[in-house]
Amino acid sequence: MFSRAKSGFLSVLNLFVFLLVLSGCPELTYQARTKGRWNKGGSRLRQEDSPPRIVEHPSDLIVSKGEPATLNCKAEGRPTPTVEWYKDGERVETDKDDPRSHRMLLPTGSLFFLRIVHGRRSKPDEGAYVCVARNYLGEAVSRNASLEVACKSRVSLLLLHFSSLLEFKMILLTLCNL
Repeated sequence: MFSRAKSGFLSVLNLFVFLLVLSGCPELTYQARTKGRWNKGGSRLRQEDSPPRIVEHPSDLIVSKGEPATLNCKAEGRPTPTVEWYKDGERVETDKDDPRSHRMLLPTGSLFFLRIVHGRRSKPDEGAYVCVARNYLGEAVSRNASLEVACKSRVSLLLLHFSSLLEFKMILLTLCNL
C-alpha cells in the first residue's frame, strides 16, 4: 500500500498517512485507499474515481390522474453511477425492465411517468420515492419525494377509536371521489 523511498524505508509522509489510517481518521482512510492505490478487488483505482453523490434531489409532486409527471434526480461520480428508483421501499419497474411500462428511466436519472395511474382499488404510482445512485465506490440515496394524485373532490371522515371510556384516538380519513 505504501511506496518505499530510494533508501528502502517508508517516506515520512507515507508513514504519517499510515499512522493516521491506523488511528481511524475516516477521511484519510478513504484517501489512502483511493489515491492511485488498490481497491478491495485487487484492481488499480484511478485518482479521479469518486463515489456517487446526488446533485439534484426529487421534489414532492401533486399530479392529476392520467397526466404525465417527472421526478427529477441527477447524480455525479466516476465511473458514472447507475440510478434506480424505489417507491415505498420497493424497486420501481421501468421501461428498462418491461418495455410496456408507463414509467421511463431517463438518461439523466429522472423518472418519467407517461401517465399517472390511479384507481379506486389500485394506486400504483402514489407513494414515497427515492433515487439511489451506485458505482463500485458506493451508493448515494436521495431525499424522499412524495407523489400524490390530485382529486376533483375529496371526502373526509373523522373516526374515533375508543380503547377505554377515557382514552380514544381521532383518525382523519381523506378519500378521493373517483
